[in-house]
Formats: sequence, structure tokens, C-alpha cells
Amino acid sequence: MPIRAILTDIEGTTSAVSFVFDVLFPYAREHLPAFVRVHAGEAEVAAQLEAVRAESGETDADVERVIEILLGWIAEDRKATPLKALQGMVWEQGYRAGQLKGHVYPDAVAALRRWKSGGYDLYVYSSGSIQAQRLIFGCSEAGDLSPLFSGYFDTTSGPKREAASYARLAEAIGRPAGEILFLSDVVQELDAARAAGMCTCGLAREGGELAGHPAVVSFAAIEPTAF
Repeated sequence: MPIRAILTDIEGTTSAVSFVFDVLFPYAREHLPAFVRVHAGEAEVAAQLEAVRAESGETDADVERVIEILLGWIAEDRKATPLKALQGMVWEQGYRAGQLKGHVYPDAVAALRRWKSGGYDLYVYSSGSIQAQRLIFGCSEAGDLSPLFSGYFDTTSGPKREAASYARLAEAIGRPAGEILFLSDVVQELDAARAAGMCTCGLAREGGELAGHPAVVSFAAIEPTAF
């Protein structure tokens, strides 16, 4: 069954982990408190603050306490959907102001462009919010890469280490799982995608292996027709 679509992770795959931890997280940590205080009354932000209260079990938390919870979640890199949504809003301000530029490896940019022109449908699946994904690629150091992608998925589609999430993604993409190639630097994610029937390829940019999966050091080494 030939590959027709390529689904890629971001962090450690298309983009440096250091960009997230050394640039995006510190930016969110610095700017999120003021953003929440200013925008807490707006419906979109208020909904996420309520979600934080629900997830933390502190249903009566005031805005300042919610900010404390969010900063704690940032410190522990918690994959909490309301945190990701709020970070995305903060990052959007930074991107629009020109204070942030999304990092995408040059080899990833070249391959994504090549695959798109070759007729492959490209999708993103990341623990970062869809909004954050759009910003990384739409305001990247290489320019606006958003026209390359047919869709974005985040943890609202399910945890990245569960096979059922990838089955849902295949359904949403509208192709049999066997026609989708999933790219990631995390073995457990690759395992889950393979369990759902997808083809897999690991990115081991520093070398090494990703147990049970083909592994490459660069997007340049990935040839979808080989899967």
C-alpha cells in the first residue's frame, strides 16, 4: 500500500527541542501572567481558565491562583490542553509582534516542500496546540510554510502514545492507516502509530536507534516510496 500522506511531529522532529524549551517556554512564562490578567474576561480565555480550574481540582481558584497553577505546569512541562491553548495565545502575540520566529530545520523545510510538490498530503500531530503549530510553521525562519499542510492535530485528538489516537487521525485524514507515514523522535509515539497500522520513521538527529523503527538523522534521508 503506497504512502499517500505524511504525518509529522514537531518537537525534536521538524524543529529543535531547544527552540521550545529555550525560546517558547521562557517567553510564555514571562508574558502569560500579564496576558491572563488583561484578557481573563474574554470568552476564549475564560473558557481555558475554567478548564484549568477543573483539571487542577481547584474550582474556586481566582485568577492569580490560576496563574500560579499555569506557571507550575510550564515548569514541569505538563501536557495540559488548557495550558497549551493559553500558551498558543501568548505566542501568537509574540509572533505577530515579530518577537518570535518558528524554528524548522532546513532539511525538514526542503523535504516538506519536495513531498508537497510530489503530491503527498502533509499533516502535523504535536502536543502543542493547533494554534501553536500554525504559528511555528506560518511565522517560521523560512517564511510562511502553512500552505504545505492539509491539517493539524493536537492532544484534543487523544494522547500521542495511544494507538487509538492514530486510528482517529487516519479517519480524520480520510485514508487507510497503511497509507500514512508518521515521523517522530519518540519511540512510544512511533509504537502507537505502528499499532494503529501506520508506517513509521524515527528522527534520531544525534544518531542512535529508535527501537523497532527505521531511524534517520535528517529528513533528507526519508524517501516515502521506500515504505
